[in-house]
Parts: sequence; C-alpha cells; structure tokens
Amino acid sequence: MAKGGNTVKIVWDIVEPLAKELGFSIWDVRFLKEGSQWYLRVFIDKEGGVGIDDCVDLSHAIDGPIDEANPIEQAYNLQVQSPGIERELCRDFHFECYLGEKIQVRLIKAFEGKREYKGILIDYDSDSVTIAIDDETEMNILKKEASWIKADDFDGIGDID
Repeated sequence: MAKGGNTVKIVWDIVEPLAKELGFSIWDVRFLKEGSQWYLRVFIDKEGGVGIDDCVDLSHAIDGPIDEANPIEQAYNLQVQSPGIERELCRDFHFECYLGEKIQVRLIKAFEGKREYKGILIDYDSDSVTIAIDDETEMNILKKEASWIKADDFDGIGDID
C-alpha cells in the first residue's frame, strides 16, 4: 500500500472524479509526516504537462470535498503538484506506463560498488523490476531494496556512471 494507507485510498476516491472533470489523471496521492508537519500530496498529470494553474484549479476543486469527507484527523498541508520529469514509479500502472522506457534506480545498499543504475524497464511484478543495463546485461532489483525508482527522461543529461 502507498504511504498513508487508508487515508490515501479515501482521498484518491474523492479526488479522482474531480480531477477527470478538469482533464487530469491522478499519478499518486501521499499522506506523510515530514518533521512536525503532515502533508497530503496529490500528484496530477495530463497530456502536454501540468502547469501551476492546473495545480491551483484542482486544489480549489478538491479542498471542500476533502474537508467535508473529513478523512484526516490531524492538521495537514494540501499540496497539488506535477509528478515532475523524473517522476517516481511506485504503483503498478506507473511501471506499465514505463515498460520499454528508460528508468533509474537508487539502491539502499550498494551492489557491486554502485547504488544507482539506469536501464530500460523490461519487466516488473509486485516485488521487483528488471532492467536492461545494456544489450547483454539485465538486472533484477527487489523494490524493497530500492530507495526510489524513477523515470529517466533526461536523455543523457547528468548520466549516472
């Protein structure tokens, strides 16, 4: 389950139809504590990319319905944002979208002296991803051993060695 558990599911169910009405898809919803503050983050996407006005529009559209449903007991900050160019991949549909595409993985512990790897996503399941590092090398990585798995949309900018 995503960070935030049942709160995330409840918020996703409230937000998704409102986002669709505005032409957005939900990339992710996270409810987490950073320092002493709680954050409810809604990541949206749309064809052609997301701008600040899109985030403001959805924030205004969902603020009332979330308050009315009252799924969160403590005070929190609502943030609506784009998943960004190096969007984190964590849900099954994220991996489905990126099959055959370049991704990058940061491991919690180094493997063969490296913590970061790039490659083409060639397979995934609920526990792991498999990337083609080059034409001859494939690497299977357990998701629980990764700090993060992200899209690699920079086409060589800042390549990891």
